[in-house]
Amino acid sequence: MTTNQFEHKLHEFKQYLQKMKSYEEAIGLIYWDMRTGAPKKGIATRSEVVGVLSGEHFKMSVASEMGEWLDYFSEPEQDARLNRVERKIVAECKKDYDRSKRIPPQKYQDYVVLTSQSESVWEEAKHNSNYAIFQPYLEKIVATNLEFIDLWGYQGHKYNTLLDMYEPGMTVAKLDQVFGALREKVVPLLSAIQASKHKPETGFLKQTFDKEQQKKFSLFILGQMGYDFDAGRLDETVHPFATGLNPGDVRITTRYLLDDVNSALFGTIHEGGHALYEQNISPDLIGTPLCTGTSMGIHESQSRFWENMIGRSRPFWNRYYQDVQKHYPGQFDSVRVEDFYRATNEVKPSLIRIEADELTYNLHIMVRYEIEKELFSESVRVADLPEVWNEKYRDYLGIAPTTNGEGVLQDVHWSGGAFGYFPSYALGNMYAAQMMRTIRKELPDFDGLLEAGNLIPIKEWLSEKVYRHGKLLTPTEIITEVTGEELNPDYLVDYFQEKYGDIYKL
Repeated sequence: MTTNQFEHKLHEFKQYLQKMKSYEEAIGLIYWDMRTGAPKKGIATRSEVVGVLSGEHFKMSVASEMGEWLDYFSEPEQDARLNRVERKIVAECKKDYDRSKRIPPQKYQDYVVLTSQSESVWEEAKHNSNYAIFQPYLEKIVATNLEFIDLWGYQGHKYNTLLDMYEPGMTVAKLDQVFGALREKVVPLLSAIQASKHKPETGFLKQTFDKEQQKKFSLFILGQMGYDFDAGRLDETVHPFATGLNPGDVRITTRYLLDDVNSALFGTIHEGGHALYEQNISPDLIGTPLCTGTSMGIHESQSRFWENMIGRSRPFWNRYYQDVQKHYPGQFDSVRVEDFYRATNEVKPSLIRIEADELTYNLHIMVRYEIEKELFSESVRVADLPEVWNEKYRDYLGIAPTTNGEGVLQDVHWSGGAFGYFPSYALGNMYAAQMMRTIRKELPDFDGLLEAGNLIPIKEWLSEKVYRHGKLLTPTEIITEVTGEELNPDYLVDYFQEKYGDIYKL
């Protein structure tokens, strides 16, 4: 085939992928609207619209022309003509094609409608602590995922197939090893912290905080982080999330609690970390399947890095505590910055994952991981989840919910079928700690930058090392290129021991 013919085929392929991305953007915008204020009575019809658009996108992903292009560009002669980005695009499309081709299009569309409706039902169920109205939806979602796994195929544990979608290459065997090692170190540290007599005072955090002031402070901190407001916006939802439609439109949401100044603040910083990743992907990748984060573990490393390793650090508050005092006049006048810093890092077993301290947070993730693993080995039923959930909380954290709203219904993920996602949060903590070790070496005045309120060099370092690559590099390639070694959970343990040993004077 001549060069002109090759270039023509490549151009057609890229145009086709851009059309698919257009569907994805439209679907993402509708989801954002459904989660941020769409009229309740319109949800059912809107879910059908999402189903139709998702169905069309799915059909494009498994169309005969897609198969023909992938076969053509996979031939050695044509593969040699592709550049690095194009070769990765073909590989990603082929992986998705081989997986999606096994799912009947109508079954996929029905599943999308189911999960769209389920998220609305979940909100009502959570609000009323009514697991019974959500249970039938969750049973169908789990059953459908089990069907999909059988169609996709699996190696070892069925759950491996779902894990791979969020963290390529991750398996139950690896997670059992990593989580087991982490729990072995975290639990004794937690016990030592609970036994310490040097606990921070936190009462001043439990006042009534004006919602508008919380919003203003959230917007202020986002600006300090380098979030581009011309390429995004901040809204309010029941459960904070980030949506990257394209690098020029990355939206985030947060939740305001009148009696908790930390909830919106750290929720906003967390989602802002996700947004910085999506806003700073290389323009060269726009319109391709590579214009997104490489994995949820790497994505969560950025949200957790900004939320905890920056946002809960002493140098950060040495600079920004004065702004807290300005936004909430009179409420912190008698509170020292050191006391505020220690209070924001209180370690205390709690029921709600998104409000957990960064140490016990990992135990919340392990509970969800164990439950998902059992669901897809079919050793536990959906009907039994409230009881199973409560028992695991007693086992891992020594406490148990009194309602399903603060228990099994607290997270949105299962209503959307996002099984395999939760481990990404704990993996993200590990990646973040490992990156922190490197960034401190390469930006030796890291603490000085925080104390000066100069966060942009940190954002630029992360953009160069992580964000710009999008999905061009794998998670293993990212962490290896950035730090010089593959994922090593020891860095997170070291970080915890150093930080909390200081705060609790262990």
